[in-house]
Amino acid sequence: MLEATPHAPLVLDVAGTSLSSAERHRLKHPLTGGVILFARNCESRAQITQLTADIKAVRPDVLIAIDHEGGRVQRFTRDGFTHLPAMRTLGEVWMDDPMKATAAASACGEVLALELRACGIDFSFTPVLDLDHGHSAVIGNRAFHRDPRVVALLAKSLMHGLLRGGMQGCGKHFPGHGHVKADSHHAIPVDRRSLKAILADDAAPYGWLGGVMGAVMPAHVVYPKVCARPAGFSSVWLRDILRERLRFQGAIFSDDLGMAGARVIEGRPVSHAEAAVAALQAGCDLVLLCNESPVQAGAAIDDLLVGLQAAHASGLWRPDEDSEFRRLALLPATPPLGWDELMADPAYHAALERLPG
Repeated sequence: MLEATPHAPLVLDVAGTSLSSAERHRLKHPLTGGVILFARNCESRAQITQLTADIKAVRPDVLIAIDHEGGRVQRFTRDGFTHLPAMRTLGEVWMDDPMKATAAASACGEVLALELRACGIDFSFTPVLDLDHGHSAVIGNRAFHRDPRVVALLAKSLMHGLLRGGMQGCGKHFPGHGHVKADSHHAIPVDRRSLKAILADDAAPYGWLGGVMGAVMPAHVVYPKVCARPAGFSSVWLRDILRERLRFQGAIFSDDLGMAGARVIEGRPVSHAEAAVAALQAGCDLVLLCNESPVQAGAAIDDLLVGLQAAHASGLWRPDEDSEFRRLALLPATPPLGWDELMADPAYHAALERLPG
């Protein structure tokens, strides 16, 4: 096995409700920096709390993450978890009462963070900053609003709530997925607008919120007037625009490398390992491979670990201490409340009361 490196960039998944011996082995791999959980990993609140404790017992510094936005993208919805509204609901509240909407957005972030952290989860990939152009079914009501100013203000409020709950936020999908119809899970979306048009509209929230977000996730979308590669594999988008022009200093995650939009780069099919190396070379700090543990005993994850290790040994990819610093900065700085403590916490109940009806 590879000796310890100053950079653990891989975020992987686990198959079920407890860890297998193979998954424990993968967690110990020095290139593993995170675990992403899904609905299949949760049969009860007590069980998910035990699973996260077992993960941390194997690897204390691993980042345990989840896609938990509210609406139709909420992995845990039973056994006490609050069903949070879709973000479009907050945009609709804004149209009647902007101050009420920002308060509700903060409450959503706080409840989300407190409940997840009480079960041992460190981080959620939220909020969506995509604009609601009405084109994208995969984004749909996950978007706050069509106006980038409203999106930025509601997202900032939601991230304030996340921080109150001890959790960082992740803006996605940079520079914007809402203008294209195709779903990058199944196809390679193409947005043919100019850089000027994108920066003035869909990407604007990233410039306004750069000092608030802990992380950004780029889109598996090609913007050919800017770069021939999808944004998540483009140094133009990640280094030149996001880092240099928009001054973003936090962590950059790839979107899932198993998605169709990640498996072809400049017209050439690529393996998971090639996609991971391309993303890291372009400027991603961490790369995700999701929903592979249940398939062929996680063979794709093992292949990715071997491929990334070989890329490191050959000099094709170099570990980055700054990237590891950004990963570690996403870990919560304070211990969470346990569930019973949370149920007695006045601030939590006050946040529940501010949620939109």
